[in-house]
Amino acid sequence: MDAITLLLDAAARPLDAARTTLRGLDPDALNALVRGPGGAQGNSIAWLVWHAARQQDAQVSALAGAEQIWVSGAWAGRLGVHRGPDEIGFGDTPERVAALRIEDPDMLLAYLTAVTDATRSYLRSLTPTALDDVVDTSWDPPVTRGARLISVIDDAVAHLGQAEYARGLLTRWSIGY
Repeated sequence: MDAITLLLDAAARPLDAARTTLRGLDPDALNALVRGPGGAQGNSIAWLVWHAARQQDAQVSALAGAEQIWVSGAWAGRLGVHRGPDEIGFGDTPERVAALRIEDPDMLLAYLTAVTDATRSYLRSLTPTALDDVVDTSWDPPVTRGARLISVIDDAVAHLGQAEYARGLLTRWSIGY
């Protein structure tokens, strides 16, 4: 199996997790803020899935030299999240997290699906040697295309895992493990 095939498989996994996590979820649970010990605020499922999609959309579109799906698909309006293309959730304060509300889990899933489709299409356009191209020299060592793609997928996987955990806490839900 080559590296592109592995990345294609890995890129689909957050979407698979989101389908399960969002299925049958009502807007109150979708937007509930998980509370930790001492009342510390965690992120809502809506914010976690939105951020997983946004960071992937922004970073992969930059690699591809393409317009973000967020912009081309008018997703801000469709989701009722009025944030611009530079707002992907990195550095959000607890207040910004709490302010993000999405009423329709199916629409959120549709955005993540569109982003995943665009990512997989971009991956299919690459050759294995393209993964070695340096795409960011501001880090030491410089970041290659392959490392950036792994980072993007890893971030999405981590946030979807958090969303699954939050759903379990909020709804006493289990995916059957």
